[in-house]
Amino acid sequence: MTKSSTGRLPRLEDVAGLAGVSHQTVSRVVNGHPNVSKATREKVEAAIAQLGYRRNTAARSLVTRRSQTIGVLGSELSQYGPAHTLLGVERAARDAGYFVSIAALRSVGRDAIFDALQHFTDQSVDGIAVLVPHTETLRILEEFNPGVPVVAVGSPGDAAVSGAMVDQKRGALIAVGHLIELGHRRIGHVAGPADWLDSALRTEGWREALQQAGLQDDLLLEGDWSAESGYAIGRRLAAERTATALFVGNDQMALGVLRAFNEAGVRVPDDVSVVGFDDQPESGYFTPPLTTVRQDFEELGRRCVDAMLKEIEAGAPVSSTVVTPELVRRKSTAGLVRPRSL
Repeated sequence: MTKSSTGRLPRLEDVAGLAGVSHQTVSRVVNGHPNVSKATREKVEAAIAQLGYRRNTAARSLVTRRSQTIGVLGSELSQYGPAHTLLGVERAARDAGYFVSIAALRSVGRDAIFDALQHFTDQSVDGIAVLVPHTETLRILEEFNPGVPVVAVGSPGDAAVSGAMVDQKRGALIAVGHLIELGHRRIGHVAGPADWLDSALRTEGWREALQQAGLQDDLLLEGDWSAESGYAIGRRLAAERTATALFVGNDQMALGVLRAFNEAGVRVPDDVSVVGFDDQPESGYFTPPLTTVRQDFEELGRRCVDAMLKEIEAGAPVSSTVVTPELVRRKSTAGLVRPRSL
């Protein structure tokens, strides 16, 4: 950074003098304001580059009372969905001129969540995004008053905490409806952990779709989102042979199910159809390529930041925003051509 003739670091006024514009115009350029002509913006940017001017974010925070930082509380960030939701949050925050401070929970519980939220308030963040879609999380958040907007992924429209969510129940209805349309009448569900909001809603959608069609909804098994748990459940189902189709709560568990079926000589989709959930990048390369429900996780992250920024500006909670999932049809589902069951 170049120092001025007085020996001090360049200031906004120095940029304005070199560019021949007002300091308000320089401020607009620095803060990405759209109402600046291209020629003026280029002139100011050239002066900034020549002087090596950098914004004093600490001083700016004292004036605006904002840190330009968003806290993000996450769990299971090694999983595809949470990791890509975080990516969407980070990109949207950066585009809006915010930094991101991340706290990853090793375990989900009241004390761990409170400690992380307190850490964010100590940092004077402008808002907090919570990527911990557990059933207890919303109740815990209602107990804590950080004094800044809090937006929770998975929070429904009737909750006290603002939220952004994928319509998980609709995704399950679409998946199971697809299997029913193919002629399947005995459809099981490999669910994620019951204490996850997403898992509970997908199970609810599975059950509702079957009940609406007058079908049994008693074949429910719980995994932990991992391919390992899907494999264990798949081995059990292959031995019992009680269904012609499966709706699996995520693609990783579906991968484990497919391996277990292959080892047991159960053909997919000839003997059993399988639908996953997420549409992670590898799903199209499973054997067979997996029919699944696509969630746009990065869009979910962007919606989360958008809701937070609106709440920061409005000073009051905003309504939850919902992302619609879609079915991606591949080779793991087919019509039921004979009454052979799994």
